[in-house]
Amino acid sequence: MADSQRPYVPVSTPETQYPLIDNDPHIKRVCKYARRSDYVAGTLSTMAGPALMLLWERISPSMVGKGGFARIMRLETAISVTFGFFVFYERSILRFYGFSENKREVEMDMREMVDKVKKNEPLYGKSTLTPHMQAVAARNSRYSGLFLHIIPFANFVNHEQHGVDTAKYYQQAERELAAEQATEGLVSEQTETS
Repeated sequence: MADSQRPYVPVSTPETQYPLIDNDPHIKRVCKYARRSDYVAGTLSTMAGPALMLLWERISPSMVGKGGFARIMRLETAISVTFGFFVFYERSILRFYGFSENKREVEMDMREMVDKVKKNEPLYGKSTLTPHMQAVAARNSRYSGLFLHIIPFANFVNHEQHGVDTAKYYQQAERELAAEQATEGLVSEQTETS
């Protein structure tokens, strides 16, 4: 059987009102870039389940007997914590995709990536996986946040396939380094003349 290479199919990027930051952000970045409102929404979603269960128990007691309601509440709390995390994660990841306002996250992303360029670090972290397995992981988790309510899935793999042109980070780093060198030159000239 002859080796045939599959044709390259570029990643489709949906048209959004806000700029795309990353179409497959690592779960750590999603949590790190979360806003206070995301934490509040996740916490309120978490508290809603047990609160409703207690309210329903007051309105119409279940009569499950000794210890029965405690087990129901433990299960409800576990389900609510999971749901609350999903709400928190979904709100944060939609900003990475550009589906909701993300000016703050764009600035944080630029700052983080430019700092990594200046330190000569890989932009998206180091990975122990082969390039093939990184590509498989990227294909499996790209835009997975949109289907979080169907199949909870997140990116746990560092890879280089994020759907954005990384040249902007290198260009910004060059501009900042040139500006730093220019200010250092001015400072050294001023100290020499003094």
